This record gives sequence, C-alpha cells and structure tokens, in this order.
Amino acid sequence: MNYPSRSNWPPGTSRSADLDALAVPSRPLLQAALNGDRDHPAAPRTPPDIAAQARNAVDAGARALHIHAFDTDGRQTLAAEPCAATLRAVRAVCPGIPISLSTSADVEPDPQKRFALVESWTDVPELVTANQGEPGIAELCELLVTKGIGIEAGLLSLDDAQRFVASATAGRCVRAMVEPLDADPDDAVAHAAAIEQVLFDAGVSLEQVHHGDHIASWAVNRRAIPRGHGIRTGLEDTPVLPDGRTAKGNGDLVAAAASMLNEYRSSTSLTSPPDQL
Repeated sequence: MNYPSRSNWPPGTSRSADLDALAVPSRPLLQAALNGDRDHPAAPRTPPDIAAQARNAVDAGARALHIHAFDTDGRQTLAAEPCAATLRAVRAVCPGIPISLSTSADVEPDPQKRFALVESWTDVPELVTANQGEPGIAELCELLVTKGIGIEAGLLSLDDAQRFVASATAGRCVRAMVEPLDADPDDAVAHAAAIEQVLFDAGVSLEQVHHGDHIASWAVNRRAIPRGHGIRTGLEDTPVLPDGRTAKGNGDLVAAAASMLNEYRSSTSLTSPPDQL
C-alpha cells in the first residue's frame, strides 16, 4: 500500500512543517499491551498470569497497561466477571497504573451483544480502546462516557481516522491510538504518518500513542518518539524484539521500548543548549 509521507506531500498543500512544529518531545507514554490473541508461550490468559506480566511490564518502564480478559475456557471475553477478576488481580500488584481493556469486535462481533456486555460491567477500567472503524462504535462510546470510562480511539487505518475526525467522538476521548497493521515496516510508517496528518488537519490535539504489528511495530515506535508521541508494545503487538529475536515475554519488549525512549532522551539532552537563567 502507498500512503503519503512527509517527503512527498505536495508543496503548497502540505501542512507537514506545522505538524513537525507541534511534535515537541516531552515524556511520551509507554503503554504495554500484554496479550490479545497472540500465539506466544508467554502470552498471559488467566488473571494471576496477566497480573504477573503486568508487574513485569511496569517494572520494565510501562506507565499504562492494555489487556484482554479471558474466560475459563481460554477465550477472549467482555463478560463482566472475567473482566472484573482480571482488573482486581492487576490492580493488586500494579496500584495506580491505568488499565485499558479491549472492546474489539474480534472479541464480540455483534454490536448489540458487545454493548450489553460492556453495560453489565461492575468493576470498570480507567480506559478502553474503541476501534473507530467498527459497527456500533458511536453508541458504544456514548455508553463508555456515561460509565465514566476514558476512551482510547483506535485508528487502524486511514479510513478509521477520517471517520473519527468527522464524528462527534474526538472531543470525548482521552487519546488517539495510531495503529497501522501493515506488515512491511515502511508501509506501516507511512500509514502512521498519514493517520497523524488527518488528525492534525482536523485540529484534533489529543495525545497520540503509536504502534504497529510484529516487526513493523518497532519502526512505527521509532518514528513516533522524536515527534513527542507515546508508544505501545507488548505481546499483543509483537512477539519479537527490535533485532528480530523472539521475546521471552512482555518484560523484554517493554524494556526494549524503554531503552529506545531513553536513548532518544539522552541524544537530545546531549545536543540541546543549556537552559538560560
């Protein structure tokens, strides 16, 4: 797939210079996505295992967690009790760390059933991801607002981003998740740039967290860091480290992402002029 990159936006029509000016590095968020449906020996499924890997991720540098709950048969679920049990287990070992649950249609494809399941939640997370290209997402976001749950707007494609900025949802979200799923790293980076541009052109100033899938996720992370955006990693996003080696678990992946952030901070501190008194 070919997506517009900063190098080939037409002169006079691109706002890439303005976009670059907004990308002021601060302390970007590092979020850990612990499981999803990733096929990996360390991908946690039970509340105790999810909690243990959550603690490992936080110790490695994660400041927020994204998790999928599973039922006793090992299937992803939005049902109230497994979600509550997972939240309680993670909060017990990671106090004060914001937790995001999934509401993906991959877990429950029927919009009405999904709405009813989320409506039944007794213990609620601080956040959920809500993929903006899915049927019934506007109604689900209304429900999330009434339940006091923060919304991370999942933007998996350029179409998702365009729908999102045309909706009334953007002003009610906590952050935008820029999540291109392209397998090729160059395509994923260009796709992330195009999604970012749509948000900027629409005046959406939400915090952004960027990631991709598999090895391409690291390329998307690398592009995001100097632009001041947050990044996400973990077994849901990639089973491999930046050099292509298989990760032992979420702790390894988060440590690698934290190292990327620290290396960038170190390089900019070495080249920045001293503060003026």
